Amino acid sequence: MSEYKTLYLSRKDSVAVALSEIPANTSVVVKSDLVELDVSILEPIRFGHKFAVKVIKQGEDIIKYGEVIGAASAFIPAGAHVHVHNLEGKRGRGDKIAE
Repeated sequence: MSEYKTLYLSRKDSVAVALSEIPANTSVVVKSDLVELDVSILEPIRFGHKFAVKVIKQGEDIIKYGEVIGAASAFIPAGAHVHVHNLEGKRGRGDKIAE
């Protein structure tokens, strides 16, 4: 298990942030709130980018730092890169009403 630094603040979070480049096919440990998760990274994750720490179903909220940052526009497996290709923002949209 390689030691890559990540930012994972809340057990509610569905994503963590890479604090260094993480190559594909690497196992990382993310820790928060006395929770420790082993995540197998499926694709390269660049510094500052998000990756799923658990399966996120299409339409499900994506949670970062304990807050909803958007919804999954596609199924996202654990360890996948989470970015504009599979995340639809909810903030600032005039056509969606916040719940």
